[in-house]
Amino acid sequence: MNIHEYQGKEVLRQYGVIVPTGYVAFTVDEAVAAAEKLGTKICVVKAQIHAGGRGKAGGVKVAKSIDEVRKYASEILGKVLVTHQTGPEGKEVKRLLIEQGCDIKKEYYVGVVVDRGTGRVVMMASEEGGTEIEEVAEHSPEKIFKEVIDPAIGLQAFQARKLAYAINIPSELVNKAVKFMIALYTAFVEKDCSIAEINPLVVTGDGEVMALDAKLNFDSNALYRRKDIVALRDLEEENEKEIQASKFDLSYIALDGNIGCMVNGAGLAMATMDIIKYYGGEPANFLDVGGGATTEKVTEAFKIILSDKAVKGIFVNIFGGIMKCDVIANGVVEAAKQVGLDRPLVVRLEGTNVEKGKDILNNSGLQIVAAGSMADGAQKIVNLVKGV
Repeated sequence: MNIHEYQGKEVLRQYGVIVPTGYVAFTVDEAVAAAEKLGTKICVVKAQIHAGGRGKAGGVKVAKSIDEVRKYASEILGKVLVTHQTGPEGKEVKRLLIEQGCDIKKEYYVGVVVDRGTGRVVMMASEEGGTEIEEVAEHSPEKIFKEVIDPAIGLQAFQARKLAYAINIPSELVNKAVKFMIALYTAFVEKDCSIAEINPLVVTGDGEVMALDAKLNFDSNALYRRKDIVALRDLEEENEKEIQASKFDLSYIALDGNIGCMVNGAGLAMATMDIIKYYGGEPANFLDVGGGATTEKVTEAFKIILSDKAVKGIFVNIFGGIMKCDVIANGVVEAAKQVGLDRPLVVRLEGTNVEKGKDILNNSGLQIVAAGSMADGAQKIVNLVKGV
């Protein structure tokens, strides 16, 4: 789950991370009132969307007067920002962060992530702040420094100190940088983050070490114990179908293709999308119904797929283990009858209760194309969608 920059900064503030003073605004008048409340000579007007690259897209402006705050707020609110993370459709700006300006002396990068290779949390730091870390990794990987953190003892002061010296934090501010990094790591662990990224981390003219920007993502599997974080969720920033899927504990991610996929198991779902691509098709989604799905859950999954107008055909690929084929079949039939099946449907069933499942589909009265294997099913749905 993602949250906005201003929300991330409030979370970090609880742990002693220094962040600029700022206020959220949903209207131009609120933006002006926020700037007046700040009372600083310079304000920064920042678009709040769940995507990076806002500055390059015109979503961050430095205002030197109240009139400029009003002007920039009017321009940004309601604007559709297109960045490298939004895709070509972009995202509409519905809220702003009005923040005090600060005297920036130098920008750095600090991030905390989970390294799947080591199975541990890693803190990364770079002197190339304000630049996309992916670009730094591609062009100057030697400028990224890492510390692998032992989960039993957490980030140690000497590790943070190594990073601070490696990225050339001024020696008189190293202790503040160490405190900053330890606070960031503590927030990452205690709030069940999957990413905590500060880009840029800045040192200021008055000797502060400050998070000028903040990106926090959270592990969705831990949200049941993070009610305070769930309360920060902005549903308007999320895909409507993904929101609906989350209500039924379905793993759904919308894609740009036209072949809907319903599969049980993440690995099989990935393989299904790959084989559709192999035969010249484009998957419209990743959808894993899981191992313990009910007929109701499968019905909802099918409805979500059918609600996507871009979907021209559906491929159901089920290997029944814990998930029984007859349950899937009942869900498919029930959903198809409720919403009206008006697109080609190819079903491949294998595993537990497969014969029962096939009987349910065969006796449903629906136009369902049976597949003998995953490859056979992929070929058939691609051909049907293409009208071959």
